[in-house]
Amino acid sequence: MSRVIQPVPLLEGRREWFLFFSATLLILGIHLAWLHWQYRDLLAKPFYYTWATVLKEIPHHSGKKSYHILKLRSVKGMDFYTRSYRHQALQGQRVRLELFPSKRISFIDYLKGPYISSRILEKAPASKGLKTRIARLIDRQHRDKEMADFYRGIFLADPLPSALRDRIAALGVSHLVALSGFHLGIIWGMIFLLLRPLYRLLQRRWFPWRYELVDLGSLSLLLLGGYLWLTGIPPSLLRSYVMLVLGWSAVLLGVELLSFRFLLITGAIILALDPVLLVSMSFWLSMTGVFFIFLLLRYFGHLPEWIVGGVILPIGVFWLMLPVGHSLFPSVNPWQFLSPLLSLLFVPFYPLAILLHLLGAGGILDEVLSRLFTLPLDSETVEKILPSWVLWGYGVTALLSIRYRWIFLLLLMEGLIAAGWLYGA
Repeated sequence: MSRVIQPVPLLEGRREWFLFFSATLLILGIHLAWLHWQYRDLLAKPFYYTWATVLKEIPHHSGKKSYHILKLRSVKGMDFYTRSYRHQALQGQRVRLELFPSKRISFIDYLKGPYISSRILEKAPASKGLKTRIARLIDRQHRDKEMADFYRGIFLADPLPSALRDRIAALGVSHLVALSGFHLGIIWGMIFLLLRPLYRLLQRRWFPWRYELVDLGSLSLLLLGGYLWLTGIPPSLLRSYVMLVLGWSAVLLGVELLSFRFLLITGAIILALDPVLLVSMSFWLSMTGVFFIFLLLRYFGHLPEWIVGGVILPIGVFWLMLPVGHSLFPSVNPWQFLSPLLSLLFVPFYPLAILLHLLGAGGILDEVLSRLFTLPLDSETVEKILPSWVLWGYGVTALLSIRYRWIFLLLLMEGLIAAGWLYGA
């Protein structure tokens, strides 16, 4: 009788857990101390000069005045916001600023990304790097600027215009246009499928003793690292890459991967390496999403794979995330029920879109996408938000669901009740 080797937990026993958390807390403390020193250094000067890249540009109006709120990242990696009265597009540009930090900025504000008054002194010449050349290649394949913006967002992590971003949010698919582990996973799969036939051909002839997962996995991670550099290393993509590396390492070592313990370990390592994520809503939302995936696999993992991957996960994650998302974001639109279907369709769409752009035919699907993005305009988006106590109670229920099946059923019922309140008449 053959025996299946079961994966082992990465950490076992109180001693190993104590040593792990002691090490992560030490690293976290050192990083926080370093960030606090940078924070105090920022407030120590009445003004200073820096170069920064404009990540996002949001138009605002106040009476007869119009201005833009800019989100920038300095050359030292600090994210901050400022106001600009310049009537010219600055998104994606490098600018030199004179900053006037206020003494009222708290350390928490600094970690989140503070607002800092500034004066823009000059704009750098347009970059001619690889990312810029790829962006121009994408632009040339689309007559509709919104479509070009959309593809630059899902390929190069460029920020979307606020109007397009709001319509995509009304469809409930903001997670599909913000580069994350979902996109890295699809690209990883593409690399494997493309390289596996060639690798196996060479393996049989030259190196039959080699292990496919090690070689192709290493090459895939190297290529994904290059892609990470190309996109400018956005924080959301960086943490997804770290999780991918840890997950791949766990598979090679025979360590238990799809477990809440591994999720806890991964989250602790990422926070220790980048304490700014302690106050990052996107980080906690992504961790919550993965938590719900593991929870669904715990109770439905015995079903056929096509049912789990094609039905349970897309619908289940959407259902369970409803109370979380709508405790933080108030926009409610009935078209958000398309989210599970669109998430499924995105899996074949993403590699197809990459292939079409490589062939110079990226605009083929523009009309279909344009119609999709205008669907929310046909119905009213209302503002509804769940009270914070609902979120806390829901979180406790979710944690208890790990151990008790009946509480998991209660969790599903809470999600259904929240959906009824949000989308009911």
